[in-house]
Amino acid sequence: MEPFAIEMKNVHKAFGKRKILRGMNIQVKQGETMVILGPSGTGKSVSLKHITGLLDPDEGDCFIFGESIVHANQKKREELRSKLGVLFQSGALINWLTVYENVALPLREHKIADGAELDRIVMEKLQWLDLVPAKDTLPSNISGGMKKRVGLARALTSQPKIVMYDEPTSGLDPVMSNVINDLVIRLQKELGLTSIVVTHDMNSAYRIADRISFLYEGKVQFCGTPEEIQSSKDPVIQQFIHGNTVGPMILDHSELKKGKSN
Repeated sequence: MEPFAIEMKNVHKAFGKRKILRGMNIQVKQGETMVILGPSGTGKSVSLKHITGLLDPDEGDCFIFGESIVHANQKKREELRSKLGVLFQSGALINWLTVYENVALPLREHKIADGAELDRIVMEKLQWLDLVPAKDTLPSNISGGMKKRVGLARALTSQPKIVMYDEPTSGLDPVMSNVINDLVIRLQKELGLTSIVVTHDMNSAYRIADRISFLYEGKVQFCGTPEEIQSSKDPVIQQFIHGNTVGPMILDHSELKKGKSN
């Protein structure tokens, strides 16, 4: 039996007295798209940071293709990270580099390729994502949707086996959101990539997910297909997916309190 692409086992993480993850368990099969849903502050982005090894758990373990990234030495950790591509929420582009230079950056930084080979890889990704006309443009002169595509092109240059997306449709209009959704689906079908997508966008979740994991109070409360989550009888899940203000979910008013104190 082949190992899971990603597995988190009983992961706990606290920052000071604030417990974020309280026994996080998730198993992502090779070649599937797993969407992670949940209220703000419940541990979605923190989970991604554990998978990439940017955070170590207080308890528990994280595996990439069956190998622990938590207990790996630095060399092994870098090897495991090379299997991952990440699309950050903002795109995380470097403002003074052109689109071409942003996409080429990982190849240069990690000395994966240079010269003609570097150009071939970068142009291949730009063509794949319909970005060639913008290759000499600075990020300040392109749209939000294009920034996301440039970030995705950059994530793909190292030929990852897993791509993780942090709010890929955040700030985009419905049409551009569906362009990004279709890219996620295309990557899975044509390249066989495993995808983990953190989102609050229910339309996106239903469109791209093979399975959805719903995080609540620091752990997975539900995992199943889009059809199964829609028919769930759990009142917390129903409140979340329908955006109801009335229900068992406790609303976080910390930002409101902070605003009043200022």
